This record gives sequence, C-alpha cells and structure tokens, in this order.
Amino acid sequence: MSQHTKTVRPLVIASVMASMAMVAIEATIVSTVMPQIVTELGGLSLYSWVFSSFLLAQTAMTVVFGKLADLYGRKPVMLTGIAIFMAGSVLAGFAWSMPAMIVFRLVQGIGAGAMQPVALTIVGDLYPARERGKIQGYLASVWAIAAVIGPMLGGLIIRDLSWAWIFWINVPIGIMSAIGFVRYLHEHERHGKPSIDIAGAALFTLSIASLMMALTHFGTSDYSRGTLELVAFVVCGILFVVQERRAADPMISFALWSHRPIAACNAATVLSGMALMGLTTFLPMYVQGVLHRSPVIAGLALTMMMLGWPSGATLAARTFHRVGLRPTLIAGSVFLPLGAVFFATLTPGSTPVFAGVGSLVMGFGMGVVSVSSLMLIQEIVTPSERGSATASNLFSRNLGSTLGAAVFGAVLNYGLSHSTGLAAVSSDQLRQLLDSAADTMRDNAARLVLHQSLHLTFASILVISLGVMISVTIVPAIKLRTAGEPSTR
Repeated sequence: MSQHTKTVRPLVIASVMASMAMVAIEATIVSTVMPQIVTELGGLSLYSWVFSSFLLAQTAMTVVFGKLADLYGRKPVMLTGIAIFMAGSVLAGFAWSMPAMIVFRLVQGIGAGAMQPVALTIVGDLYPARERGKIQGYLASVWAIAAVIGPMLGGLIIRDLSWAWIFWINVPIGIMSAIGFVRYLHEHERHGKPSIDIAGAALFTLSIASLMMALTHFGTSDYSRGTLELVAFVVCGILFVVQERRAADPMISFALWSHRPIAACNAATVLSGMALMGLTTFLPMYVQGVLHRSPVIAGLALTMMMLGWPSGATLAARTFHRVGLRPTLIAGSVFLPLGAVFFATLTPGSTPVFAGVGSLVMGFGMGVVSVSSLMLIQEIVTPSERGSATASNLFSRNLGSTLGAAVFGAVLNYGLSHSTGLAAVSSDQLRQLLDSAADTMRDNAARLVLHQSLHLTFASILVISLGVMISVTIVPAIKLRTAGEPSTR
C-alpha cells in the first residue's frame, strides 16, 4: 500500500498508539485485578484460562488477519479488530461466571489478533525504514508505559469502582482510535475480487489452538488431554499443508515463511519469546522465595526489563540506518545471553539489584532484536505481502511465549522433584515459602531446593538466549529501500 495523499500520518500514528495501548494495558491490568474477580465469580480452577484463552485466540488469529489485511486493505481489518476487541471488553465487564469471562476474553483475543499485526503493517506502509525508527520508538514506549501504569490503574479501579471498569475503559480509547483511522487513513482503491482461503484459515486456527492447548495441559501435567490435543494438532496440521498446496491464494505462503531472512528472524523471535516468558514467570519467584524479598521488590527487579526494552528498541531504531540492520540485530542478540548470565549465577546470597541489572541488560537486547527483526522482515517483502510477513513475526513471538511457559514449567517441576541431596518439595511447601518470610530451618531446606530448581531453569534460559544469537547470524545483509523503491527480494 503506497501512501495516499490524503492520509495524515501523525494522526494515524496516534490512532495506532491508541489501539496498541488497549492491548498493552489489558495485558497488565487484568493480572492485577484477577484475584478480586475470581473471588466474586468463583471458579478458581479456571483461573489460568482467563489468560490462556486471550493468548490462544490472539496467536491463532494473528496470521489470519495479517493475510486479510493484504487482501482487503489495512483500514477495514483494523476497524474490524477494534470493534471485536471493544465488544469483548464490554461483555467481559458483564461476565457472570468464570466460563463466561473466559469466552469474552477469547473474543478480546480475536480483536487483539487483528489490531497488533495490522497496526505495525500500517506503520511499515506509511514510513520508509529510515523514518520508521522514531515511530518504532514511540510504539515501544506504549508497552513500557502500560507496564508501569497498568497495575496502578488496576489498583485504583478496584479501590474506587467495580472491576468491570478495567474492561470498559477500552471503549472510549477504541472509539477515538477508530475515528482516527476512519478520518485520517486513506488507502488506494483495490481492484479485483480476492480469493479467501477459508478452509486454510480454519485448519490453521484449529491446529494452532490445539498446539497451544496441548502445551498448556502438558505444563499442568494433564498428559491425557495434552496427548489428544497434540494428535489433533498433527492431523489439522497435515490437512492444512495439503490445503495450502492446492489453494489458489493460500492463507500461508510457504515461500514467504521459508525465505531465509524471515525464517531466521522468526526463529530468533520464537526463542526470545521463550526466554521472555521464562524470565517474567520465574524471576519474581526467585526474588521472593530464595532471596526472601517482598513482592514489590520482585516486581521492581522484573520492571527493569520494561526500562531496557524501549531503550534498546529506540536506540536500534535510531542507529540501524547507519550501521545496517544485520549488524544491529547481531549486536542486540549478544545482550540476551549476557543478561541471562546474571540469572544463571544468582545465589541465595545475591541482591535483587544483581537480578535487576540482568533484567535490564536482557530487556535491552530484546528491544534491539524485536525492532530490528520486524523492520528487516518488512523491508524484504512487497507491500502486498507486508501484512502476512508482519503477522508471522508477531505469531512467532506469541508462540515462543506459549512454548516457554510449557518448557520452563517442565524444567522447574523436574528440578523440584530431583534436587541433589535434598527431599522433593511439594506445592504446599512452595506456597508457604512464597507466602512467608520466616527463615526457619524447614524454610531453608525448601529455599535451597527452589534455588537449585530455578538455577536449572535460568541455565535453560541462557541456552535459549544463545540460540537467539545463532539464529540471527543466519540472516543475510540487506540493502534498505528508499521511499517508493521496490523490494529486493
């Protein structure tokens, strides 16, 4: 999509930032308020599915909506995503039970699966790479600000209003964002009738949903359900490949996804998503359970990542045009294992500051890698493929998060039950350790077991981070295009 003369870029970017703010704030504010929600609605056993349903729908639909944006244009797909997300938000505020909340969160996830890839595709359409850097810095700041204000806003809403307002606040933001797209984003008219690969979209959605549900159930040791879902993933996956090979306009272009730079960047994104999930899940556990610090201190140690990420993203976006995307990508990847070394060398005598420094370094590297890989992918494809290419990168990040939750959860469970020279720790003992700051001999034994288990987990994160470095070295050098210049692919 070339830029339309009537498009007002600053106001379109403001609309993009508003749409991304809805998803970013929702990602942090819901986790803050969920204890109060589950107290009122009941259904504690379904607690995790409030988050899993959102991520499942978002991941499965990202690629589908990215392709639809290439077929029908960015604006109609973006407006559809905003409408779906707002509808899910309104309904979630009226949820009367946990199953209802899970369904409405799934609706929100479908909307997020449309908004995120299309928002980044719009930025790629409107700005050439040399100008896009500053805009990517703005977008990164949205997530950083959301990480800070989300929990505080959730606390204020719970104190003064009904929890329903954590969902309803999306409505005015969504309306303003939609108005901005309607009034200020103008696309050239598309001719011809695109062919929609409905069967391919359905099979892809079913296969990815089955895979994510299988990983979730394997992570909770529900092996019977996980095995059935894994079989469903394989069957749907095979049918999907058969369908895509015979479709006139396939939902997934195997040629696009297997193109060396895209495949390498997406592989690095999957691995960095795994490392991110491992860090955000288990660093607070280590600070609280092993270092015996408060949840506030644990949160601050992790929040350092949210400072490093936008810093790395902004620096990469402002310097890559001078040194090149590939060197920037490789340099950024070095910071991931460098930060992971801090976690792999944590001991019960370490300070939270040491963990915070590692979080800052690793976050910086992730910011550099995420922005550089996305921009590289957008640069090597034609405008008609940009939506699909952008969606492939976001899909890889979400898939990595899901894989990370399953893999590192399994590593932790293995460590808890196979501690060297110590008795296995039960879930009740672990809960007591995290809930209590008492330093009794019994706590010390559980604390040492938890340290050994998390040390194994952090060592796994270090290995995954090294995998990110290896993946980005496969990326070839590319020449940045100027405005209006065709793809070199």
